[in-house]
Amino acid sequence: MTGQEKGPAASARPQTLMLAFLGLHVLEHGSAVYSGSAIEVFARVGVSEDAVRSTLTRMVKRDLLARHRRGRKMYFGLTARSIDVLRDGHDRIWGAGAVNHDWDGTWTLVGFSLPEAWRSQRHDLRSRLMWAGFGPLQNGLWIAPGHLDVPAVVAGLGLEDHLNVLRGQAAEPTEASQLLHRAFDTGAIAERYRAFLGQWDHPNPLPSAPDDLARQLLLHTDWLQVVRSDPRLPAEHLPADWPAIRAERVFRTLSAQYDAPAKQLADAVLDTIPAEPASGQG
Repeated sequence: MTGQEKGPAASARPQTLMLAFLGLHVLEHGSAVYSGSAIEVFARVGVSEDAVRSTLTRMVKRDLLARHRRGRKMYFGLTARSIDVLRDGHDRIWGAGAVNHDWDGTWTLVGFSLPEAWRSQRHDLRSRLMWAGFGPLQNGLWIAPGHLDVPAVVAGLGLEDHLNVLRGQAAEPTEASQLLHRAFDTGAIAERYRAFLGQWDHPNPLPSAPDDLARQLLLHTDWLQVVRSDPRLPAEHLPADWPAIRAERVFRTLSAQYDAPAKQLADAVLDTIPAEPASGQG
């Protein structure tokens, strides 16, 4: 890609692209996809055959995909875990929206103190909190606007006994806007939306992409990467020209534009079989 085509998807990991692909063309179909046809789709966005195969293997090991052999062909379908991940991503994109227009002034607070040796657990907890919309207010204390379901956020980590979860509102002399800017890098969040607009807010974005299936995959990958790091901050404490508002409008318009031609191309390219989701890989 050249010129303006330097958005987040240009440097996206193959697994991020794969999750976008699975959410678009596998999640609602109960199917498993032949690896060869996945390779053909990913070649459209510059991902090599070796990278696709290694990504599929890693995702099987992480219980995000299940293998289904048919003769000499290997198909890959979703697991219970990947279905949860993809549905969460779908809800984040289509349900919540990029800006919180109905905040009631309440914050959810999570305090934690983990043993120094628990580096992996600390990383997993912070990753879950960031994805859910929390930001670090100070050491060991994270906050998010609104009422968030913390047990669902930390499910499976086994850290409930190490957490203190509270809900409350800012009180003098602290202002809600101060908490927002202390816990969240609003400048960096805005810049990610501006980068998305720089890539996609054009009459003919990504002209070098071979077709609308490629554009759809790159669009959704870009957008998911942007919203993953956006805590849906309250609109009342954001500038009137907050770029998330326009960026979401651009995303939804292009997504609708690419949907039908991308589906037609995917139906022609993808070799699939019906497959029940596997519960795990053992």
